[in-house]
Amino acid sequence: MYKEKILVVRYRFIGDMILTVPFLRNLKYNYPDSQIDMLVSPNSGEVIEECPYVDNFIYFDTTRKHKYENGSGKKKSFWHYVKLLRNEKYDKAYVLKRSLSSALLCFFSGIKNRIGFNTEHRGFLLTEKVNYNTVKHESLCFLDVLEAEGLKVKDTYLENWINEYSKNKVKELFYLNNIQSDTKKAVVNVTATNQLKVWNLDNFREIIEYLSDEKGVQVIFIGAPSDKAIYDSIKYSSKLNIPPVNLCGKVTIKDSLAVLKESDFIIGNDSGNLHMASSVGTKVIGLYGPMPFEKWKALGEGNILLKSDIECSPCSLKGKCNNNKACMNSITVNQVKMAIDKMLECLLKEKI
Repeated sequence: MYKEKILVVRYRFIGDMILTVPFLRNLKYNYPDSQIDMLVSPNSGEVIEECPYVDNFIYFDTTRKHKYENGSGKKKSFWHYVKLLRNEKYDKAYVLKRSLSSALLCFFSGIKNRIGFNTEHRGFLLTEKVNYNTVKHESLCFLDVLEAEGLKVKDTYLENWINEYSKNKVKELFYLNNIQSDTKKAVVNVTATNQLKVWNLDNFREIIEYLSDEKGVQVIFIGAPSDKAIYDSIKYSSKLNIPPVNLCGKVTIKDSLAVLKESDFIIGNDSGNLHMASSVGTKVIGLYGPMPFEKWKALGEGNILLKSDIECSPCSLKGKCNNNKACMNSITVNQVKMAIDKMLECLLKEKI
């Protein structure tokens, strides 16, 4: 019996990867007996590597310009992947990446049915063009692609999976760093892929002091090895009652999911880490500025999301900021402290 082969194309960026999970689950609902493969980027693709709705992950490693997308070994050419995909003889491709190059890749790979967003003047490369909604949440936009084909969408929730190795590794790291199970734990994320999305570092220092010295919360840092220095500078800049634990470079992306699962909440800039937390059911205090809030907000109940209401926000990071990051700077330390108080109060009520 012939088994239909389907390719899903959505490479680059951790948050985007996580937001494809409702699409993948609903795709599997509609094609339970098909082989579903996914073209992803190194590192960021690992964040959903345990996903049961994907049969095979293909790692698309053609560039090293992004620090969170660096694969191992020698990078490969665009044409290497054209040949690879052509040999796989896929029946259909869902091109969730909105770039022209991703549509060209599927076209040159000889995939007969190509469904995707009608963006970047690439509609002529697709057999089914889907209008892209610039306002709707990105996870729901992915589901629009299924509905455009007349397929049924049963649900929209986020989910993710943590392997036993990562669970055990994080338990050991917590033990080695004297992180107590009965202590409230918060991941603090001070970085982002674009500096225009980053809140003032001195503000974060004040928040970390507030968490440690006034609220008795254990602060944890996660990130790439390249992030370690900035978190060390925060850790050693002042004496705190509960010193932060810097796990940058000690945990993989998959391990970071386990850290987030074991934490009570995360505070941070608009970034993939917030979506990671949401995907494992951890609450979020998110700081939002230049990106459209409704499209990129962290999903989930109990989140506290702070955003700017200034006139130039959102700008979607189109062009240079001429307003000195006013959108991020308009979020005050007191607002974040109040959000922390509210979050801790809610967590306490949940335990009663």
